[in-house]
Amino acid sequence: MKSSKYLEELRSKSSEQLNEEFVSAKKELFNLRFQNATNQLDNTARIKEVRKNIARIQTVITEKARA
Repeated sequence: MKSSKYLEELRSKSSEQLNEEFVSAKKELFNLRFQNATNQLDNTARIKEVRKNIARIQTVITEKARA
């Protein structure tokens, strides 16, 4: 599955790399929302995908913090 491979990649990264990826995902989500509001977004499913990726990143950050 695609998400399990993505999770493996996330778990292999350091905390700093995870924070950088989190910030870039939040920026991407902002840009997608902006494009959606101005009717420039073709693939609206990308918003949902990015939101789930943000949740995955936050989950891995929390796991590392508790460990």
